Amino acid sequence: MTYVEEVYAKLEKENPNEKEFLQAAKEILFSLQPVFDKHPEYQKASLLERFVEPERIIMFRVPWVDDKGVVQVNKGYRVQFNSAIGPYKGGLRFHPSVNLSILKFLGLEQILKNSLTTLPIGGGKGGSNFDPKGKSDAEVMRFCQSFMTELSRHIGADVDVPAGDIGVGGREIGFLFGQYKRLRDEYTGVLTGKGLTYGGSLGRKEATGYGLLFFVKEMLEYNGQKTQGKVAVISGSGNVAIYACEKATEMGMKVVAMSDSNGYIYDENGINLDVVKDIKEVRRARISEYVKAVPTAKYCEGCKGIWSIKCDIALPCATQNEIDEESAKLLVKNGVKAVGEGANMPSTLEAIEVFRANKILFAPAKAANAGGVATSALEMSQNSMRLSWSKEEVFEKLEGIMKGIHTNCAKACEKYGTGYDLVYGANIAGFEKVADAMMAQGIV
Repeated sequence: MTYVEEVYAKLEKENPNEKEFLQAAKEILFSLQPVFDKHPEYQKASLLERFVEPERIIMFRVPWVDDKGVVQVNKGYRVQFNSAIGPYKGGLRFHPSVNLSILKFLGLEQILKNSLTTLPIGGGKGGSNFDPKGKSDAEVMRFCQSFMTELSRHIGADVDVPAGDIGVGGREIGFLFGQYKRLRDEYTGVLTGKGLTYGGSLGRKEATGYGLLFFVKEMLEYNGQKTQGKVAVISGSGNVAIYACEKATEMGMKVVAMSDSNGYIYDENGINLDVVKDIKEVRRARISEYVKAVPTAKYCEGCKGIWSIKCDIALPCATQNEIDEESAKLLVKNGVKAVGEGANMPSTLEAIEVFRANKILFAPAKAANAGGVATSALEMSQNSMRLSWSKEEVFEKLEGIMKGIHTNCAKACEKYGTGYDLVYGANIAGFEKVADAMMAQGIV
């Protein structure tokens, strides 16, 4: 049994019910064996055992009062996973599905994603099983204030800098920041994704979606292909999907489908993004409303069917494990040329193997969707310097970062002889930086 197999077996035994965390760990760990073959000193220092174990997990209750005066109680979490290269950095997710397994999987991925940006930020993740959907602004504010009352003692600009994620947008970040400032009596860059009037960065809203397309463009061009004229399918219709659609269209692609948790729309003429933005960003309605504004489009119930649409480029931007083995085979059968992950871990391990076996260009999330956290780190820099960059400056830096990530992933593939496999490339390139930092800092 190899060192990696031993560590994973122990992890499986100690965390038997954490399926999302084990899935992420398996995908990462088994691609790192070439690194340990070359660096036996890592094994001697039990580096992998330390890498997969969070430095700290904070769990707490979050009591709040709804508009009817009834006391509600939710669970709150912060997983401070690894601070070897900088303060913990990672989003807060407010969604009924949130549990420790999901946050540990996200936190583990975040370590490597943040490392790949080359910026000095460690990995963390947090959130709550609170659902902001259907809640009034006053209810969301009271929840956020209660959540931050506990979290505030564990975070700081040089300690842990949370951001938004599913269920945590500008409204929630504003309430969280206001409570932190009130409790700590300091005005500091402790959260990213803030409003532009109080320290936010231009371009943050677009960053993950734009970054995804910058990366996909690099991947295609590296393999002698172009974005121009490609047909794309994008799952989701939230922030990442909307701005992935915007940038894909700018790059000459035709996006023909988008979705939400109820179903998907297909518009053979190309998605009218202004209509989607009105539905999702203004009215906060369901994607099915699209066909009322564009009668020639079709709406289908259920999300999975979106992967049956013929396309050149598939961009899963909704949630984890949305592309399973069956969907991957369908995409391959219909001629897909490349897959770029905009969501976190949207492809199952079996789906990834299908893409590998069929030599489909595959951009894993930790590399392809790093644009959001990269721009969050740029926001941290702006906060520290008490200045603000123009949107053009931010996008220029973002594009440079995404190009650099692709270059480093490709170099890691070449260095370890894995062929052009960006799963190996991203995991190895991200891990090497963290590993060297951990070794330099001793047994901590």
